[in-house]
Amino acid sequence: MKSPQPLQKHDKIAIVATARKTKKEDLQPAIQLLQQWGLQYVIGSSIGLEEHQFAGSDEERAKDLQQQLDDPKIKAIWCAKGGYGTVRILDLINFSMFKKNPKWIIGYSDVTALHAHIHNLGIATLHAQMCIGVETKSEASRVSLQKLLFGKKVNYQFQSHQLNRNGIAQGELIGGNLSVLYSLCGSNSNLNTTRKILFLEDLDEYLYHIDRMMQNLKRNGMLENLAGLIVGGMSAMNDNSIPFGKTAEEIISETVAAYDFPVGFNFPAGHIEDNQALILGSKVKLEVTENGSLLSYLEE
Repeated sequence: MKSPQPLQKHDKIAIVATARKTKKEDLQPAIQLLQQWGLQYVIGSSIGLEEHQFAGSDEERAKDLQQQLDDPKIKAIWCAKGGYGTVRILDLINFSMFKKNPKWIIGYSDVTALHAHIHNLGIATLHAQMCIGVETKSEASRVSLQKLLFGKKVNYQFQSHQLNRNGIAQGELIGGNLSVLYSLCGSNSNLNTTRKILFLEDLDEYLYHIDRMMQNLKRNGMLENLAGLIVGGMSAMNDNSIPFGKTAEEIISETVAAYDFPVGFNFPAGHIEDNQALILGSKVKLEVTENGSLLSYLEE
């Protein structure tokens, strides 16, 4: 797995909208943060465009992303907002220049589609907070993003959970938003999970949807050969008038009960205030114990 180069002071980061529309004035907290870090920013042509809920047409969003991928002066690309729409432009992008000169792709949620697609190209990406809302997140979420961008690794300690399964595992870290990963099954962006450590998070889903998606991953063979599983925020879940009867965490635990890999819940990432940054594609070590869990990066 190839990792982009760490950023240096005065490097340029492009802000693009791969999914929902975004206004430039809403980016000011993110722009100020980049300036505090000593970085320059470039506003992509997709910012301010509108086509219903999208930041312009698929072609316009793809054109902006393509330009930033191909520009050697741009050292990282920060996705402005999630929602839905990134998957619509994946097949419009030519990644040949990016593969020769990889740069950090930053985002989460809907950007999981881009993370997964790029993972299959053999390049690491950053699962981290979008531009929009970065000021509302924890200081740890901002610090973790800054450290990883500048080449400093971090370790993550997280609280124990009654559904944890203790154990130690090593492998490449993959994953992101469960709904998006589910939607990629059967496509050329689908992830090979064998001996990998899978991270999952989601927001605003019906509980039976969580069960359906987990059953899909299971029936596609994406769970049986995992090295480990990490579960982040499963936030603002919905239920029917006749309750499903289990929480999202209980559904996930039940789905993987037949396997023996370690499982750690309560990870600080996802649609939560403490949305800490992760290097997808990096080799990590997961330790789940009765006293809590630890995720650490391994030397490559």
